[in-house]
Amino acid sequence: MKFHTLPEWLAWQESLHYKEIDLGLERVQQVLKRLQLSADFVCPLITVAGTNGKGSTLAMLESILLAAGYSTLCYSSPHLFVYNERIRLNGQNASDDALCDVFEYIDQARGDIPLSYFEFGTLAAIVMAAQQQVDVLVLEVGLGGRLDAVNVLNADVAIVTTVDIDHTDWLGNDIETIAREKAGIFRPHRPAFYGGLRPAQSLLDYADKIKADLKVAGRDYLYQAIGSRHWRLMGASQPFETLPLPAIPGACQMQNGALAVMALDALPAVSINAEQVAAGLQKVSLAGRFQQIHARPAVYVDVAHNAQAAGALAQLLADEPVSGRTLVVLAMLADKAVQKVIAALWEQVDEWFSAGLSVPRGLGADEMAKALNQAATNGTLCACKTVAEACEKALLSADEDDRIIVLGSFYTVAEASRFFHSSG
Repeated sequence: MKFHTLPEWLAWQESLHYKEIDLGLERVQQVLKRLQLSADFVCPLITVAGTNGKGSTLAMLESILLAAGYSTLCYSSPHLFVYNERIRLNGQNASDDALCDVFEYIDQARGDIPLSYFEFGTLAAIVMAAQQQVDVLVLEVGLGGRLDAVNVLNADVAIVTTVDIDHTDWLGNDIETIAREKAGIFRPHRPAFYGGLRPAQSLLDYADKIKADLKVAGRDYLYQAIGSRHWRLMGASQPFETLPLPAIPGACQMQNGALAVMALDALPAVSINAEQVAAGLQKVSLAGRFQQIHARPAVYVDVAHNAQAAGALAQLLADEPVSGRTLVVLAMLADKAVQKVIAALWEQVDEWFSAGLSVPRGLGADEMAKALNQAATNGTLCACKTVAEACEKALLSADEDDRIIVLGSFYTVAEASRFFHSSG
């Protein structure tokens, strides 16, 4: 074996390809063929793309499938704490040994074909799903859709959760261009779903061109709240009249839950009923989505890192007011629309704590503070060097009835979680 530990394999993968992000399917297709696997996979496959909501939708797909008694392999990215989170077999993170074994198998097959870090992980998930003979494979698109490594396989059901401006260096600068990239996961004559109420014309046109069986929220299926604890879904092949709200917080999770149920209802090899859906929605969990990690003052972490996600978080904060103040710790990557994220949140925030991220593409502490100073915020600003320092100062400033929200990226949430874990 080339390496014997997972950290060694991952460090090597990071240096194998000269680009961190190199969109395109040719390399992965070549290795897939050498692995004697086909683009039409051996088990039913759901592919999930979108600007926001991918992780939540995937988590609900997994939870409902497990509640219905199906075996699953789910692939997502990025991870919060450990790489193993990216590949989950029946709800459990893949082990170091299993990952090392599958990396060795892929490395032997690839020959001299260079693979990126993400491509290695994608192939690992595909190989493990084939080896374990799972009932359903669920793949989350890393970036875009059309040229993302997961699109090497033909989805039996394709989901695009939402489309908004993000990753403009790779996907384009406008909604129509980005939507067309995400629609690239659709397949002819196969079910496809879009979770938003106003799909881009380019997405509709592409679905029509290839004759994908596209269903759009508000047009082909409907979801509606019933009181404060339940909701109903209309448009599936069976009635889902009184479902519990998903255990992941936020009004947007009803939209993601509807996508998950509609996708499973459309998957021919799967049979689910309302009781199984309800059980899955009640059990679902996902780290980093308005997740409370400290009490009195309440501290929440959220991976929101673009304007659409920040807007959803702002709505959640408005819907759940507190008697005290709202303090925000913000640290982001340099290639994100920082000003738009601040603008989406500023009406809900009383005090800001900026921090830098010492990671690739991370926005430095001075730049983050400058961005907040330039924004029309209605709260005071405390500029800090690190996320840990910002969390510490926010705790000192907060009263017991206040709440602290830490957001901006997966890196931000990971650093904050480590800080609060170590501080008790």
